[in-house]
Amino acid sequence: MASISGLEVFDFSAMNLRFTASISRYPDGRIAELFCDNHKAGSAIGTLVRDSAIIFSFAVQHGADPEAIRRALCRDSQGRALGPIALRSISSRGSHEPSRGGAS
Repeated sequence: MASISGLEVFDFSAMNLRFTASISRYPDGRIAELFCDNHKAGSAIGTLVRDSAIIFSFAVQHGADPEAIRRALCRDSQGRALGPIALRSISSRGSHEPSRGGAS
């Protein structure tokens, strides 16, 4: 794996649950790895979001576009992200949009 620089750690809400994510980046700013968990140790949602982050990380490490992944994930009828990995805060730009219980 190429050199990784910097680590962003942030909390956010989605699906009326709290999550913590950490993103490490390559020197050019691209996402190298995503780790994500929710506040309930051992919960089913925690397992699902951790597994989703691993799949996301593997995909971007092999050339997938993180924004394309984010946009392809489940959305409501207004186009708002339904799950935590689809949030704008999980993107190649690294902009952290606060969430108010739903997803953005």
